[in-house]
Amino acid sequence: MSVLIVGSTALDSIKTPTAENPRLLGGSASHAAVAASFFAPVKLIGVVGEDFPKKYLQLYRKHGINLDGLQTQPGKTFHWSGEYEVNMNNRRTLLTELGVFEKFTPHLPAAHKSTPYVLLANIAPALQHHVLDQMQRPKFVVADTMDLWLNIALDDLLKLIKRLDGFVLNDSEAHQLTKEDNVFAALKKIHKLGPRYVIIKKGSHGSILSGPKGFFICPAYPLHKVVDPTGAGDSFVGGMMGYLATARGSLDANIRRAMIHGSVVASFCCEGFGLNRTTKITRANIAKRVKELEGLTRF
Repeated sequence: MSVLIVGSTALDSIKTPTAENPRLLGGSASHAAVAASFFAPVKLIGVVGEDFPKKYLQLYRKHGINLDGLQTQPGKTFHWSGEYEVNMNNRRTLLTELGVFEKFTPHLPAAHKSTPYVLLANIAPALQHHVLDQMQRPKFVVADTMDLWLNIALDDLLKLIKRLDGFVLNDSEAHQLTKEDNVFAALKKIHKLGPRYVIIKKGSHGSILSGPKGFFICPAYPLHKVVDPTGAGDSFVGGMMGYLATARGSLDANIRRAMIHGSVVASFCCEGFGLNRTTKITRANIAKRVKELEGLTRF
């Protein structure tokens, strides 16, 4: 089964204390789509400008990503510039140029509307709603979000959450949404908003799932050096959705292992700038780290 992924397609300029890389392929949809492509066919929905490099289109195609839903419009591609401190948990935005993304309206090709697995990567909740309105009875819908939408589009987000099977957010966003400091109390409150599955991301400390079968604590793969964490959260949820789309058996039977695979793909993302590292790995590289992670967590 295939995965439909909608989100931002961007050019990221990233600066760290040791290096600087301009106009890399980025955006929530890009990271999620590449991560999912290691496991399942992917259909990407997004928008780029006339300045979008052809080499990045070729990179999508190299990973078998269907670009029928990628719009090219007059103007410039969404551009984000950010700088990380020595502690990679601390980042500040230097520049945001929305370009063609400012007026983006996702339109699904007819063949995309019956895709069984849907990932609404981080974009405005109104756009996520618009995508769901076009879908024909998807099997499993997951959405990611960020603090911006909690600040400026909370009503839209709360309406969206009611329509989801799974909801993904980080621990600070969970606190902002529920006003709960305790992550398990926050999970309980988020379930009451609608989704059967809730995942709270905790960065280098992994993630926590709450679902019909109880809790699952998913570790992060231990890295000795982080080069650039941009897109790691998107890679995590993209890898998870890709794995779920092709795994045999029930969703409950597979979601924990899917999270482990997503965690491993995210670890590769952190080892290079943008998608430079992720686009060079293989399924065998992923399997090796999954096996290592199993050895580290079994007792």
